[in-house]
Amino acid sequence: MKRILLYFVLVMQISCNSQERRSNFLKVEEPVAMNVEKGMELATFAGGCFWCTEAVFLEIKGVQKVVPGYIGGIAPNPTYRDICTGMTGHAEAIQITFDPNIVSYGELLEIFFATHDPTTLNRQGNDEGTQYRSEVFYYNETQKQLTEDYIALMTKEKTFKNPIVTRVSPASVFYVAEDYHHNYYNLNKTQSYCSFVITPKIEKLNKNFKSKLKN
Repeated sequence: MKRILLYFVLVMQISCNSQERRSNFLKVEEPVAMNVEKGMELATFAGGCFWCTEAVFLEIKGVQKVVPGYIGGIAPNPTYRDICTGMTGHAEAIQITFDPNIVSYGELLEIFFATHDPTTLNRQGNDEGTQYRSEVFYYNETQKQLTEDYIALMTKEKTFKNPIVTRVSPASVFYVAEDYHHNYYNLNKTQSYCSFVITPKIEKLNKNFKSKLKN
């Protein structure tokens, strides 16, 4: 009987903690308005560690800039230490400035979904927590529709063995990460995480998206 009661208490604690984490996700009705250079557009993706996603999209033709940061949480001006607690609700994400005449939003989506696992909830590899969730933050209805349609197509065609859990949300305020996170992979290629986690993603990118790379 004691074991049953203990099990019930543990289940309730886990459930409450999960609900608390979910409640920390910031809900906005409309995407934030962003100023961008004439002729350029923005895309914001969360797909696990932003060192990985930044490294991938820095290689793509038509991408002018990739900025790592935090988005989708309730706490203002979060730090890396804050978001690592999992309590602020923020995701590690990248904000991409791109030229739609060279690379389309749809092509960026294709690369995004091909270079991370959109079927694992709040986890990428050994990185676990809501900050590592898969999420697309859209800036307009076109981006929202393209994302939802692409997910629906992948689901229909069974692109992945397991269901896609990627969230699609209006973009909230994007907080730029600390300086040492910027261009992390290219400045730290021999670091173990870079070698074992990010380099294989870049190799996959070179193999499957060669025509879309800058070099």
